Amino acid sequence: MTQTFKLLQTMLQDLPAYELSGEGTTEILGLTPDSREVQPGYIFVAYVGEAVDGHNYIPQAVAAGAAAIVGEVERPASIPQEVAYVRVPNGREALAHLAASWYGHPSRDMVVIGVTGTDGKTTTVNLLRSIFRAADCRTGMISTVNAQIGDRYQDTGLHVTTPDAIPTQSLLAEMRDAGTEIVFLEATSIGLAHHRVTAVDFDVAVVTNVTHAHLNFHRTWERYCMDKARLFYMLASEQKPGIPKVSVLNAEDRSYPYLKGIPSDEQLTYALDAEADVTARGIALRPDGQSFIVYWPGGSFPLHTPLVERYNMYNILAAVSAALSLEVPVKDIQRGVAALSNVTGRMERIDEGQNFTAIVDFAHTPFALEQALKSLRPQTEGRVIVVFGCAGERDVEKRVMMGRAAGEYADVTVITAEDPRREDLDEIIEQVAQGCEAVGAREGESYHRVPDRGTAIAYALRLAQEGDIVVAAGKGHEQSMCFGTVEYPWDDRVAMRAALQAHLGKPVDVPMPRLPTSEG
Repeated sequence: MTQTFKLLQTMLQDLPAYELSGEGTTEILGLTPDSREVQPGYIFVAYVGEAVDGHNYIPQAVAAGAAAIVGEVERPASIPQEVAYVRVPNGREALAHLAASWYGHPSRDMVVIGVTGTDGKTTTVNLLRSIFRAADCRTGMISTVNAQIGDRYQDTGLHVTTPDAIPTQSLLAEMRDAGTEIVFLEATSIGLAHHRVTAVDFDVAVVTNVTHAHLNFHRTWERYCMDKARLFYMLASEQKPGIPKVSVLNAEDRSYPYLKGIPSDEQLTYALDAEADVTARGIALRPDGQSFIVYWPGGSFPLHTPLVERYNMYNILAAVSAALSLEVPVKDIQRGVAALSNVTGRMERIDEGQNFTAIVDFAHTPFALEQALKSLRPQTEGRVIVVFGCAGERDVEKRVMMGRAAGEYADVTVITAEDPRREDLDEIIEQVAQGCEAVGAREGESYHRVPDRGTAIAYALRLAQEGDIVVAAGKGHEQSMCFGTVEYPWDDRVAMRAALQAHLGKPVDVPMPRLPTSEG
């Protein structure tokens, strides 16, 4: 924590609603929602979580020296009178506002662009970072891969997209203290629903798309979309001098009717195949990428990108729209887009001199997998071979959908593990296989079951012939694989390179990571 202390009553002024029982002049030395982290003088924030009720840990927090307790229930009798109690409607929301207060509302001192959507968030924020760096702006970024403060990179954990409220505000405070001018922040639907970015003062909100994903959490697509819409409602936060509140919407996406009515100072739409404020025409695929003309209300200009996938055109238009709304010069937009040749774990090529193409990609939703396979098809006259799985204890419906996408758009599918957690891996694979079969794929011919992911990648490489494309999808940049409740070290890029080296008879400089399903 960067502050020495703050008064409880000062921090409570940032809450939208609360009832205080006890002394408001209590000195606060920190805050946490984890009773194991409580130290004397801390605020302990209790709320009902997905699996744990934080109110059950109030006695432990008091015993550890908590100066104040924040909770969602009537004041428990177990709290001593000298300990302040603050009742709030929503503990997660209160934690976010208290975290922002503790760190001095860092987002108010920078321009903040939030990017949400099912797919394309990381590529879009990387494009934005490249554009604004080309414009000589001091940038910060919080993405699924890591956080970046200037040229310094910081890990944000395993399976993380949007960090929790306290680390988010801490990162923003580091950025502010480093002189950052503009921040790009991925806002996931679950992160938005859990108030991880509540109390961040966003200036521009961008949506990529809203497709089938995370319905185990959101239950319906409509609820999923409305959770993402929270980012756009957050544009109603405090206005910064000279900075407009802008919403950037995909006019072709199913989310557009839900989002277009949310107020903002300015709204920009983008599209490839529909009328919109920002569009691309004359797209030409070249060996070194794509060239096209961007049309917008201020005129038109040529743009070139090394990213060859058609779906990345939407990410580019989203980033360009946000940049134009903040009056970034066209020349800097052109330089920034042209400078981004790849994003970690996104269509990342692994080359060991083989006569076919090997790729690692993060596509882990039905739409993303379909778009990835469609984009790879015109890049080869050979076959497209895909290796992927579906996560356990997550959206069950998508398994058949992803099997259908693979069966329809890949020539060969190898179904394998992807974070099975406590579910039966063979059952997950069977559900994916049902999707493959539904579109005419046949086991042993156009699809195969290989539960161990390392073995599956090696198997796909053995199937590959000259000119084919092998893509391992679903893990991308991630650094672990979950079996049961244990996170095992895993990196698809390392696994692909090790399998390629072994396949080619080369010395394996980085051994294949081992999983519980590994043989021997």
